Amino acid sequence: MKYLAALLIFLAAFLAGCVTEQEEREAARLPDDPGDPSTVLREHAEAEPASETPMVKHALNVQADHARAGPVMPGGRVEAHALRHAMERPYRERYEHPGDNGVFRVSEQPVSTFSIDVDTGAYSNMRRWLNQGTLPPENAVRVEEFINYFDYTYSGPADREQPFRVHTEIAPTPWNTKTHLLRVGIQGYQVPAEALPPSNLVFLVDVSGSMQSADKLPLLRNALSLLTRQLDADDSISLVVYAGAAGVVLPPTSGAEKATILNALQGLEAGGSTNGAGGIRLAYQMARQNFRPDGINRVILATDGDFNVGVASTDELIDMVQRQREAGIALTTLGFGGGNYNDHLMEQLADEGNGNYAYIDRMSEANKVLAEELSATLLTIARDVKIQIEFNPAVVSEYRLIGYENRLLNEEDFENDRVDAGEIGAGHTVTALYEVSFTGEGFQRLPQRRYGNPERPAPDSSAAHASELAYLRIRYKQPEAARSQLIETALLRADVLPSTADASVDFRFAAAVAAFGQKLRGGVYLEQWNWNDIAELAKGARGDDAFGYRGEFMQLISLAEALAETRAGQQDLAHLEQD
Repeated sequence: MKYLAALLIFLAAFLAGCVTEQEEREAARLPDDPGDPSTVLREHAEAEPASETPMVKHALNVQADHARAGPVMPGGRVEAHALRHAMERPYRERYEHPGDNGVFRVSEQPVSTFSIDVDTGAYSNMRRWLNQGTLPPENAVRVEEFINYFDYTYSGPADREQPFRVHTEIAPTPWNTKTHLLRVGIQGYQVPAEALPPSNLVFLVDVSGSMQSADKLPLLRNALSLLTRQLDADDSISLVVYAGAAGVVLPPTSGAEKATILNALQGLEAGGSTNGAGGIRLAYQMARQNFRPDGINRVILATDGDFNVGVASTDELIDMVQRQREAGIALTTLGFGGGNYNDHLMEQLADEGNGNYAYIDRMSEANKVLAEELSATLLTIARDVKIQIEFNPAVVSEYRLIGYENRLLNEEDFENDRVDAGEIGAGHTVTALYEVSFTGEGFQRLPQRRYGNPERPAPDSSAAHASELAYLRIRYKQPEAARSQLIETALLRADVLPSTADASVDFRFAAAVAAFGQKLRGGVYLEQWNWNDIAELAKGARGDDAFGYRGEFMQLISLAEALAETRAGQQDLAHLEQD
C-alpha cells in the first residue's frame, strides 16, 4: 500500500508539473540585474514604486508560490503543487560535507579528538527543503547540528567560574542492540538576557538582487527587527548594507532609539550584485569604531551567502574574519532563502569568526535564535572547546563518532592552544554521540585481520583501569584567556545501562534525531531501522516540549518518509520506462 500511495503521489505531481519547455524557462528565469549602484542609499531613493518594479513582482510571485506550497496533507503526504514548486526551482545551492565518520579499531586508534559545534543551521535548512516538497541533499545534512538544535535538561554549573558542566550516559544503541551509544553532554552557564553586558552590534545586511524573494530580505528585516526589540539603552546597533557597493545606513545608535533602527531596517530594498567582502570590511570598521572593551562586540551577517564580487578568494575572506576575531570582534551568520544558497560559506565564516551559524526559514525560527536563545547567540562563555576521548581496548573494540565530520582534530591539536576550536554561548547545550562495540561481545563491523589480534589490550590497560571503558578530557579557554583549562573524568563500566528503555528521555530523543539525520544521509550504519522505528523512538521520548520543537520533529519524520517513498516511486517508474 505504501508503494501504491507513493506512486499515486508521483503521478499527481507529474501531471501537475507538465508545463511546456517555454513555461519552465519562464518559471526559472530571474529578472534582469539592475546593475551596480554607486551608492546603496541613492539606489533606494531612486527606486521605482514597489508595485511597479520587476523585482518586487518576482518576489510576490515567489511568495505566492510559497503560500501555495506550504501545507502538508494529513499523514505526511505532499501536495502535488509543492512537488512541482520544488521541481521548477533551479538548483544552485552550495554544500560541502565529508563522508560519514568511519569505524576505528581501538587497538590501533584509541583516541578521538574533535571541536565542539553549536551551529543549528543544517536542521532548519533541512526543514525548509522538506516543506518545499523534496528531500535535502545528503551533503546538506550535518547530524551534529540536528542533535544540537534541541535543548536537553542537563544541569548547569553553579557559577561562571566553571562555564559549563559535563554529563555522560551510555546505553544499548536503539538501532543495534549489539552496540552501545555513549552520550557526552555539555550545559553552558545560563545568563539571563537582562544580565548581558552592553552590546556593540553591527547588522551587516545583503541587499543584492539575489535577496529579493519573500523568504530573504522581507523575512530578514523582520528577524532583525525582532532582535532590535530585545536591546536597551546600554546597547548600540549599526546597520551596514552591501550590494554592488557597501554603505552605512545607520551609524552606531542606542538600543533605546528603536523607532530609528526599525525604520532603517524596514526601508531596505534589494538590487545589484554582491560585494560581500566590501560589506564585511565596512562592518568590521564600524565595530572597531564603537568597540566595547568590557562588552559584546559582534557583527551579524544576514545573507543568502551568494558572494560574487569584491574578493579574490574565500581564503582572503576567511583570513580577514580570523584577524578580526583575534581583535575581539566575533561574527555570527544568519542564512536566508534558497535557490542559490551558500551553506558552506555561511558555516565557514561563523566557525572562523568565533560565532554561530543559524538558518532562518520563518519568523518562529528567528524568535528561537534571536529572542529565546539571545544570550547564547550573543555572549560567549568558553572559547576553543575541544573534546578528546581515549577508549580502553580491554573494554571497547570499535567506535565511531556520529557527526562532527568537519570538526575533527588531530590528537596533538588537543593540547595546542594555538589551534582554533568551537565556542559555547551562555546557556548553550552541546551533545555528541559515539557508537561503540564492546570487546568480547561478538559484534565488530571491521573484518578480522590475518595477522595480529585486534582485540589485544594495551599493556597498561588491564588491572589498574579494568573498571574504565574510556577517559574523557575537555579543554577550553575563558573568553579573555590565552591558555586553556582541562576537565577530565573516567567513564566507568558500572555506569552502562542494561537497556535503551532505562536511558533518560533526552538520551532517547537525541538518539532518534541522530538516526533521522543518518537516514537522510543514506543510513549506512542503521542496520534494518526504518522511518517508523525512528518515529516511535521520538514519540516515546518527547518529554517536556514547551515550544513544540520535538512535536514538529515527529511531523518532519513523517514528511521525510512520504518524500522518500515518492522518490523511490519515481526511480521505479524510470526503470520501467528504460525497460
